[in-house]
Amino acid sequence: MNGPVPRQPPARRGRDRRAQILPAHPGARHAHGRHTAAVIGGGIAGLAAATALAERGVKVTLYEREPYLGGRAGGWPTRLRDGSPVTMSRGFHAFFRQYYNLRGLLRRTDPVLANLTKLPDYPLLHADGPRDSFRHVPRTPPWSALGFVALSPSFRSADLRAVDPVAALPLLDVRVPDVYHRLDDISAHDLLEAIGFPEQARHLAFEVFSRSFFADPRELSAAEMALMFHIYFLGSAEGLLFDVPRSPYPAALWDPLAAYLERHHTDIRTGCPVENVTPARDGGFEVAGDGEERRYDAVVLALDSTGLRSLAARSERLADSAWRERMACLRPAPPFLVTRLWLDRPVAPDRPGFLGTSGFGGLDNISVLNLWEDEATRWAARTGGSVVELHAYAVDPAAQRTAQEQQLLHQLHRVYPETRAAKVVDVRHEWREDCPLFSIGGYADRPTVRTADPGLVVAGDAVRSDLPVALMERAATTGFLAANALLKRWGLRGQTLWTVPNRGRTAVLRKAAAWAGHRAL
Repeated sequence: MNGPVPRQPPARRGRDRRAQILPAHPGARHAHGRHTAAVIGGGIAGLAAATALAERGVKVTLYEREPYLGGRAGGWPTRLRDGSPVTMSRGFHAFFRQYYNLRGLLRRTDPVLANLTKLPDYPLLHADGPRDSFRHVPRTPPWSALGFVALSPSFRSADLRAVDPVAALPLLDVRVPDVYHRLDDISAHDLLEAIGFPEQARHLAFEVFSRSFFADPRELSAAEMALMFHIYFLGSAEGLLFDVPRSPYPAALWDPLAAYLERHHTDIRTGCPVENVTPARDGGFEVAGDGEERRYDAVVLALDSTGLRSLAARSERLADSAWRERMACLRPAPPFLVTRLWLDRPVAPDRPGFLGTSGFGGLDNISVLNLWEDEATRWAARTGGSVVELHAYAVDPAAQRTAQEQQLLHQLHRVYPETRAAKVVDVRHEWREDCPLFSIGGYADRPTVRTADPGLVVAGDAVRSDLPVALMERAATTGFLAANALLKRWGLRGQTLWTVPNRGRTAVLRKAAAWAGHRAL
């Protein structure tokens, strides 16, 4: 495809008028194949980087170890005991409206995001009984926080009197990277203790979110949790409701994007792990993978933290020794479990498509896939059953895995008692341990997009960024930032980016937060 580059929508395509724009740097519109790049890793970060590079005419080769694209949001075919072909994945992902850059990536092949569908609520249930909902909570701060407190049974007046408002004020003006300088050295748990949040409200309003980072709040940087709360609640007017794919990830998201990349002459090599990357004498790189070495002008490392650490260890001359030493310190978050059950009968008709849970013996959420995913819907309609998925984050590495799997099923029966009588037609248990760990005090040692070698850049949700982004949106954003670093080097136009505001919503609250910060010094 050597014609003009498709014009990408300049707007954020969200409702928050205070969303922040990062204009693309200027440059030529098309390289006409003069530059080559290897993108190592076919998850969201790698796909974003490959897309931005290929659209500018860079000859891209995309290496992916797995036989599928999408990384932790990928999927692969399997067959059930009843003979049904289905798509398995590593579990539910919420596509929040704040994910401007990820959604911009998906708009390449789905301009109106017709392959996503919204879930009507984000309910949270505690084992002691309180149930919260974000369906009727206002979306614009500070009314979002005030509305949640007013509507939530978890916030009782007696408990609220114990809250230290001064300790909570810094959450009202979160800025990156300042939030890491202030809060990275304490845990999310200790920050909540200092604020004095009620125990039930803490579980539902904070710990459910902190465990989205696959870590126990006692092991998670308070800065990361404060940033999360800013992105989803106090800093953005997009709200906490989200979208999910109408079809399994490959069909809805990645197969169309792969076809788009191939039309832009990208060589996609799935099932092709990279052994090592070596700087070439002429300033490029030699990439060894699939039994051969190929030379490229630049390399994007879009790997998870385990893969990045391993590749850096095998590539003895990559970047510099200080960078390789930092990569050697990367550690993944604790293991997590995804259990998907194909049951012979439906769940109760009033069950939500997604339910966050707390206090249920390690069970963190329940999804009823047949309420929103077409493949699961067809299976349920044909069999009269249901497809239910259970998540357990931050599992104790010493836990006996079979016992943990049985425990999740037991907790499902507690939360949805009608499933006790259901027969399991088939089940899949996916154990993984490759999510980044945002440990206390670890911000300074996390990889950045740029390295000592201008031709070597890094992308992914473990990568440090000076933008208010997290999870899948951090992966997409750093992928585009990595591509922008190379495009600018080659005199090519970059990719415009959007984020939630990188400060508090109002001047009064920002001043109050600043006062509280100075008082704490």
